[in-house]
Amino acid sequence: MIEMLKYPFMVNALTVGVLIAICCALLGVVLVLKRYSMIGDGLSHVGFGALSIAAVLNLNSPIWFSLPIVMIAAFFLLRITESSRINSDAAIGVISSSALAIGVFAASINGTNINLQQYMFGSILSVGETDIAVSIVISVFVILMFILFYNKIFAITFDENFSKATGINTKLYNLAISLLTAVTIVIGMRMLGTLLISAMIIFPALTSMRLCKRFLTVIITSVMVSVFCVVAGLYTSFEVNDIPVGATIVILNLILFLIFSLISIVMRKLKK
Repeated sequence: MIEMLKYPFMVNALTVGVLIAICCALLGVVLVLKRYSMIGDGLSHVGFGALSIAAVLNLNSPIWFSLPIVMIAAFFLLRITESSRINSDAAIGVISSSALAIGVFAASINGTNINLQQYMFGSILSVGETDIAVSIVISVFVILMFILFYNKIFAITFDENFSKATGINTKLYNLAISLLTAVTIVIGMRMLGTLLISAMIIFPALTSMRLCKRFLTVIITSVMVSVFCVVAGLYTSFEVNDIPVGATIVILNLILFLIFSLISIVMRKLKK
């Protein structure tokens, strides 16, 4: 680990990775419990389409081009999920597949040859100062939101109708969570890419729920699992050549999920 930290690009990757892991874990718990977890997958595909268009336009900072587009998409996806007239799963599927198709089309238009692999699978080792700065800002916002408004987030997560009745502005909190998720996904795509970033939102929350029953312990455990997988994934990729970082992080999440599930099964049988 000490040897790994001697390289500036690894320090950058570790910094961004840990910060995004914390954000994904915190937001993921709320999204999974509210059954909004597929929004993350839809937004990642929107981000892919936006980044592809930015690359075709030869923009110097594609991230700033992608952020507003993904945030707008997050707003509309939230409105769709709140509407009973449209099936949310179908709407997310239409938007995500359309955005993915637009990204592939944009990458091939006019003979442009863009390496889609960096968008599909990520490239955490190439993160720069801009990624670090945005990661710090977004992580501060997410952490402060959970600290300052923990009780209200707890309320809208488990009983939104009751929260409305008590005067909580549920639409505002849902919008804040959606927009923060959008920003986290755009930055996180540099880590894991379009295909894998949603796993960072879903896996830690599901893993912690195998053993933890209280909301606070689920959040804390989810953060620990998420950070561990990122650090362990980076270290494994550093020690073993030609192992993709993003895939390693997701596989570690899968392994921990299976281990926690097995422990949960054993504990239930012992109680009987």
